[in-house]
This record gives sequence, structure tokens and C-alpha cells, in this order.
Amino acid sequence: MLSKSPAFNLKAVLRETGLAADTLRAWERRYGLPIPQRTAGGHRLYSQYDIETIKWLIARQAEGLSISRAVDLWKEMLASGSDPLAGLTSSSPASLQGSTATIPVDTTLDSIRAEWVAACLNFSETQAEQALNHAFSMFPVESVCTEVLQKGMSEIGSRWYENTASVQQEHFASGLAMRRLDALLIASPTPTRNLTILIGCPPSEWHTFTPLLLALLLRRRGLNVIYLGANVPAERFAETALRVKASLVILVAQTLSSAAHLQHVAQSLNSHQVPVSFGGRIFNLRTGIVDYIPGTFLGNSLENAVQEVETLLKSKPKVRASKSASQEHLSAMIGFNSKRAHIESTLKMNLEPLSISPEEINTSIQYLGDNVSAALQFGDMEHLSEEIEWLKMLLQAYNRPRQELAAFMESYSQAVDTHINGQGDPIKQWLRAYAQNRI
Repeated sequence: MLSKSPAFNLKAVLRETGLAADTLRAWERRYGLPIPQRTAGGHRLYSQYDIETIKWLIARQAEGLSISRAVDLWKEMLASGSDPLAGLTSSSPASLQGSTATIPVDTTLDSIRAEWVAACLNFSETQAEQALNHAFSMFPVESVCTEVLQKGMSEIGSRWYENTASVQQEHFASGLAMRRLDALLIASPTPTRNLTILIGCPPSEWHTFTPLLLALLLRRRGLNVIYLGANVPAERFAETALRVKASLVILVAQTLSSAAHLQHVAQSLNSHQVPVSFGGRIFNLRTGIVDYIPGTFLGNSLENAVQEVETLLKSKPKVRASKSASQEHLSAMIGFNSKRAHIESTLKMNLEPLSISPEEINTSIQYLGDNVSAALQFGDMEHLSEEIEWLKMLLQAYNRPRQELAAFMESYSQAVDTHINGQGDPIKQWLRAYAQNRI
């Protein structure tokens, strides 16, 4: 058993591995690998695991890898949950760490995804992590991230939408998935291509799973990816892109309101002649919005996005002209935004009492207002139809009849008419038509 193996001094290790003492010390100093224990006097004591680690690094060098790339690969494997020394009986991590984790019997990505989803829904972090570790030990990182994590999160999100999974379960799964992606990104190899890509979410966009996963996939292709995360102020994108001389900026938006912010960010970047690409859920649902963004749409899947990025980096296409909303819609947007506080105050006074909590009523009103403004910005109130589903689900969660949503929208329409009259016709007409025909 490795845990009972005696410690070896430096001379014994050099005899065992055939490595020069100066080289071994340089590895420890530069790369932090291996990490031997030390005596009270400062002398290094190497375990059998340390020796097998050194042998593993030497073997990777023999295969043609540089020592820095070999160390990156070691750390990457550990971050993904797989053991670089797996299969070496003399240095099994189970014997070293006393692990008692069980290995799942099923070995397909579909079955592992089902196990991971079930573990998340049961709030079992241990089982969820074991499922991922098993997947990473058998399949490429890219496959596990897309087939298990991405599709697993999509399945849990669908269950939440159908009211068969709670928001707590969705948040628990998201936390586990994001932590794993963070670890993989940190452990990714050093960039090998002299191209820098900036990835982030525009203001009001907090969903970061997709951009983080895209950052990981591109980093693993040797690109220098700078990931900025959620809710980045518009001016910061241009400032950072110019500072790092970004070859491309990728913007991701999942909702209608964040897509409206993305449009402003893209316009700012174009004014500085910075190439822009974009993607996200809302562009897949409402394809017409794509024409209003001055940039390149990356497609409706991560696979397409990665390939499109490679194409953009090679061809550097010209910025295409983007559409603008009609004067009627822009006028309605200006009037609505200027009187929005009054409209929402009137709505709250006129609403019939609802069983929904006041906090959620306020959230619903804020949410609807943000999306009304965004739909007008993109010249079509019909874009709002995808986002109204959230309000339907809220009523369903409280077992309330859908007629309450119709009454809510009629009250909203009356409040708009009270404060901006004919200027708000696109808003009024759509709200009333939706309430009459789709609820």
C-alpha cells in the first residue's frame, strides 16, 4: 500500500528516476511539482507517489511534451477529476487517500448524465462529483462538459420551467457545474496561439454557464481567452478590448432585456473597430433580433460557435449593417421609459388583490417593464411573447387561474394609456391582443 511506503531521500529518488538533481529542484521551484515533505532540518522526503509523479512527467517528455505542458496536463487531469496515475498499482490514489468512492457501472455519457441529474435533484454533492469524476476518467473534457454538464443543466432547467424541480435544485446543480468549469479553466494549458479573445455578459445578464463553457472550449484550443463574467458595464468591454488588443469580443445574452444591452455594447465596440460576435438563448428563440446586432451571430449551438470563432479569426469579416426599429417603436420606447415609474405606480394602485407575494408582484412588474422596453428597441412587441411565459409559470406555481394574467396585462395597458396615450399604441395593442388570444 502506498500510504505505508517509506519516504525516500533525494539520492534515492535520483537513482530511481535517473533525473538530475538540478532539474528536479527546478521543477519544484517553477511548477510546484512534485511537492515533497521536508524534515525539521529542511531536507526533502519523497513518497512513492512523488516518485511515480516524476516518472509520469518524464514519460510525457519522452512522448514529445515540454515539461511545462506536461505539468499543465497533470493539473488539468486532476481538475477534471481523473487521476494521472490511474492504473498504476503502486501509486493508486485510492490507496494514497483512503478513498472509498464507488465507480458507477454504466459507462455511457447519457447514463452518467442521468446519474448526475438525479444526484443534483437529491442535493447529493458526493454522488454528483463521483459521476463527473467517472465521466472525466473515460471521455474527453469537451464531451463531458457538453453532454453531461450542459445537457444536464438544460434538463434541470426544463424541469424547473415545468414546475417539477425547485429553484433550489436548479441553483444547487448550477453551483456544482460552475465550480467544475472554473477548475477546468484554471487548469487549462498555457495559450499557444497569439490571439486574444474577450468573453463576457452585457449589463443585466447574470447567466454565466454558457460563456464560461465557451471560454473553456476555446482555451483548450490554445487561444488566450479572457473571461469577464456576468453583468459587465458596457464601457468596460471597449476599454478592456483595446487594452489587451483583443482579436475578437464574444458577447452572450440569454434574455430579451440583456440582448438590448448587448446591442449597445456591440455598437460601442464597433465604434472602436473591435470585431464583435454574439450568441445566447434569446437569439435562438427570436431569430429576428440577430439583424439588429452589429456583429456576427455564432449560431445555435456551442459546436457551431467554436467553429464560427475559428472562421472569424482567419477571415476577419467586415462589420455588416444592422437594422433599426421603426420610428413608431422608438417613439413608444422613449415615452415608455420616461413615464415608466408613473405607469408602474398606477398599475400597482389599480391591480386587483393577488395571492402572489408583494415582492414577486414587484419583480414581475420590473421584469415586464424591462422587456417591454427591449421589445420596442428591437422594433417588434412580439419578441415579448417568449418572456411572458415566466409570468404564466409564476401563476401556475401559486395555482392561480390564467385569467389573473389577462387582468394584469389589461391593467398594464390602461396604465400605459393613462400616461403616454397614443404614443404607447404598440404596447397597448400587443398587451390586449395577447390577453385576449393567448391566455
